[in-house]
Amino acid sequence: MEGLTFMANKPQALSSSTTTIHHPYQAPDGFASTQVPVHKGSTVIFPNIAAMRERQWLDKSSYTYGLHGTPTTFTLEERLASLEGGTHCILTPSGLAAIAQVDLALLKTGDEVLIPDNAYAPNQSLASSELKNFGITHQRYHPLDLNDLAQRINSKTRLVWLEAAGSVTMEFPDLVAQVALCKSRGVLCALDNTWGAGLAFNAFDLTPGQGSEPLGVDLTIQALTKYPSGGGDVLMGSIVTRDETLARTIKLSHMRLGTGVGANDVETLLRSLPTLEMRYTTQDKNARQLARWCESQSVFAQVLHPALEKSQGHMHWHKLCVNEKYPDGLSAGIFSVVVDNRFSLARVDAFCDALRIFKIGYSWGGPMSLVVPYQTNHIRTLSTSHLQGATVVRFCIGLEDVVDLVADIEQALSRTLV
Repeated sequence: MEGLTFMANKPQALSSSTTTIHHPYQAPDGFASTQVPVHKGSTVIFPNIAAMRERQWLDKSSYTYGLHGTPTTFTLEERLASLEGGTHCILTPSGLAAIAQVDLALLKTGDEVLIPDNAYAPNQSLASSELKNFGITHQRYHPLDLNDLAQRINSKTRLVWLEAAGSVTMEFPDLVAQVALCKSRGVLCALDNTWGAGLAFNAFDLTPGQGSEPLGVDLTIQALTKYPSGGGDVLMGSIVTRDETLARTIKLSHMRLGTGVGANDVETLLRSLPTLEMRYTTQDKNARQLARWCESQSVFAQVLHPALEKSQGHMHWHKLCVNEKYPDGLSAGIFSVVVDNRFSLARVDAFCDALRIFKIGYSWGGPMSLVVPYQTNHIRTLSTSHLQGATVVRFCIGLEDVVDLVADIEQALSRTLV
């Protein structure tokens, strides 16, 4: 006992390993730099027990555990919320994880969710498998038929997914009318805003008409994997809302599910965001140029691109995406072509294989142009008279020279589809 008392009254000699871990030096504040610091950590150190018990993370006023937020993730969330016109943002490990998080937070057994027939396919697959196993039903609705959506909304409907433009076949819906319908029926609506990237239009500030009050979707999700990342090397998603109650509900569900994101991936997104608009507009310009060239090719029966007058829903796109800043509107660097039905699927596949610059791969928004063929009777279930079971090839335009992309398609066509 005397030995212990004696040691307590004198400085304790610490071993080198303990000194290294508990070194007292703290770097000074005030290091201002272009990039946001990367804060990595699961454990957050509290100064005392009172602070541990008082802190909370929901309003981003403090830190409790790495999974609940760090200065780095909070910064990205705030910038994304501002970009999309929202006030709250939650990060997820992928775009699909963002869709799943919304579904799991807002739906319960006995509820129903409505999904457009041209939606991102994994959204539909999630509904027909996991959600079905949880006793949650779903219906697909025609994306361009407002009456079809109205007829499908019923007493069980709790959530309507929206997508503008639709995946692969690129129809652009009357988004304003769809949101207004959901509001009138008291049903939440969530928009997959990956195509618009928060730039093409403001989903939280839609204007129904002159003199009308603006309205907005309840939630948006994005696959940050696409345009916000811009490098084809990050998987991440986001959920954005203006609604405080919805934000809290989703944040608490997100906490319980334990779906976090990596600090280095967040750093990559923060570095990419400043060039988002520049990249988006460049890829948009290149895609339109290439899409118009494809219109002149007889092997392509249709070119599906919202900014082209003959595309389904073009007027809805024009109303929403053309403005003073962008008098020609904004449209993502993606379009599809409907191959003339005289060509077999095998020959369409051979065309895609013959491309040299375009690489075969899913996703988009990166520097490399991509191509994927689809059979519409495999991805659509409702009647689509303008497609009629056609084979569609989707082109996702990167940052290559358009002249080289045209030449690549020309050489592949000459070898396979002439």
